[in-house]
Amino acid sequence: MSQRHKHLHRRRASSVTVALNQIPLNHNQQSPSPEPAVKPLPSRRRPTEGDRYRSKGLWSDIKTGRWLLAPASSFRLSLIAPSLYLIHHLLSTYGIIGRSQVPNVFEHFILPSNKLEDGRYGKSWWDFAFLAHYIVVWTFVRQFMTVRVLRPMARALGVKGQKIVRFTEQGYAIFYFGILGVYGLYVMRDLPIWWFNTEHFWLEYPHRKMTFHLKTYYLLQAAYWLQQTIIMIAKIEKPRKDYKELVAHHIITLWLIGWSYTVYLTYIGVAIFITMDVSDLFLGLAKCVNYVSEFYSVPLFAWFTIVWTYMRHYLNIVILYSVWTQFDLIPLPDRTTFDPWNDRWIDWWMKWQIFIPILLLQLLNLVWYFLILRILVRAVFLNDRKDERSDDEDEAEGDEAKEE
Repeated sequence: MSQRHKHLHRRRASSVTVALNQIPLNHNQQSPSPEPAVKPLPSRRRPTEGDRYRSKGLWSDIKTGRWLLAPASSFRLSLIAPSLYLIHHLLSTYGIIGRSQVPNVFEHFILPSNKLEDGRYGKSWWDFAFLAHYIVVWTFVRQFMTVRVLRPMARALGVKGQKIVRFTEQGYAIFYFGILGVYGLYVMRDLPIWWFNTEHFWLEYPHRKMTFHLKTYYLLQAAYWLQQTIIMIAKIEKPRKDYKELVAHHIITLWLIGWSYTVYLTYIGVAIFITMDVSDLFLGLAKCVNYVSEFYSVPLFAWFTIVWTYMRHYLNIVILYSVWTQFDLIPLPDRTTFDPWNDRWIDWWMKWQIFIPILLLQLLNLVWYFLILRILVRAVFLNDRKDERSDDEDEAEGDEAKEE
């Protein structure tokens, strides 16, 4: 076949193909729509640090436990009891409901309950409502301080990388222990135990009646330690190397708080709170300064070591010695019967139930004291200020994702 015939054949074939493609297979068939162009997947926005603390809706946050992270949700939850209290107050003020017929139970979530005739306070089952409300309040305060105050402060001071997280943790410790430490000293100042006058832990026992400030202080501390335990169990804070010791510390602390409040030994509880709070205040301050300026951290850490030695060891041993030698100052009729149904709690064995957890707390403090002294020696002689409890102090200080 000549080249001309081959060329005509190809033209006819292509013409036939085009014609066949234009014939519908049936009268209802439509011409096929062109294939859509393949679109590239949209680029996913990189999660930011702010996303971690952003609410996904109150109900969703409650179901997932995200309210522990999102300050917006914990703030809304903390407003429930005050809002209901205010609504009830307005309704009773304008006579819509009778105040005597419908008591304002929401008051018990906000203020101490069981006020006695002499103006002091006793224990009450409503104390659990107070604890529940202030667990939520402390959650909001913690997250608000972390997200809105301490993180921006850390960046402004030049703190970078993982140290920002540790700065916010210790910054919140300064905030909390600074306030509750001063409040504890104020409460102690009005009690006969002022500056560890230990014999009054036991004299005039049982101390059934509490001042407004004593009961408020004690329950606020209980709510804080319960909230911190929830935070620890949920691992919202990155666990340190001494995580097991911290778990033990929290369990012992809650044990002491619960028992001392139940058996009317709040005076000794106030003393222990102060030894813990004041020393933790200076610990947080020393660590925050170290994250910002290592030059000033050594003298401050040395001062913290002195405070820790005095508060966590000397005064705690004074308290232990008081339990060992002064327990029998409790009037004899009040330390011979354990009968919870009749509100009598102290028998001879209760001495050991008080002594053992304080001793365990002291042993944990000695473990940390060894680490503190080793850090101090290294800081002074080797110029090494690493906190041995932290896993991430020496991690690379990469740039963090910016908050939106």
